[in-house]
Amino acid sequence: MTHLVMAAALFFGIHIFVSGTKLRDAIVGMIGELPYKGLFAVTSLGAIVWMAMSYNAAVVSAENSILWQTPAGLLRSGGLIILVATLFAVIGVTSPSATSDGGEKAVAEADDPSTLVKGIHTITRHPFLWGAIIWAAFHMSANGDQASLVFFGTFLGVAFFGTFAIDGKRRRALGEKWNAYAGASSNIPFAALATGRAKFSMSELGWWRLVLALLVWGGLFASHEWLFAVSPLPST
Repeated sequence: MTHLVMAAALFFGIHIFVSGTKLRDAIVGMIGELPYKGLFAVTSLGAIVWMAMSYNAAVVSAENSILWQTPAGLLRSGGLIILVATLFAVIGVTSPSATSDGGEKAVAEADDPSTLVKGIHTITRHPFLWGAIIWAAFHMSANGDQASLVFFGTFLGVAFFGTFAIDGKRRRALGEKWNAYAGASSNIPFAALATGRAKFSMSELGWWRLVLALLVWGGLFASHEWLFAVSPLPST
């Protein structure tokens, strides 16, 4: 369990206290953008591998304990919940984004950045991260043990606080241009739509992205037990 906590602390720390902060800006100023990105990518990958290995060991160890019993209704809803997470993540990754790496250029060059709010970004400007939040929250709740709380809770925390860190980084870099984009969108899903600041269009979302997300979800559902030795179907 100690190794899992240490790995989780490393992963959480570099994403929340370095990436998206003024510390990141200072490091980039010293070593350059590309070296920073390379170092950050290697460290992140190493932390994820360490976390995964530590979690596999911790979840079957005597130190691990069950913290709550998962309601059967939540387990039966798992497929639908992960479908929603997959839709957010896959459609988000495949859509041009002002919040992805390099996406700030489009905002900086736009006469009216609010016109860039299209498709999935009318729902949230951080679709991939909200997909990760939903995925992590479900798995943390469905497992109910200490090791899963640390493992999945770390991803949930990084994704949630990451939305604010990215917004802060973009605001420092783009100023009023970013404010115009952010004012026409929302971090919290559906908030901009509910307040009339954004308007959803299925044609802008792209039917092929929806189909791709369904295929990814189907593939994960079918292979989940083979990949992770856990059936996605509830036993009760």
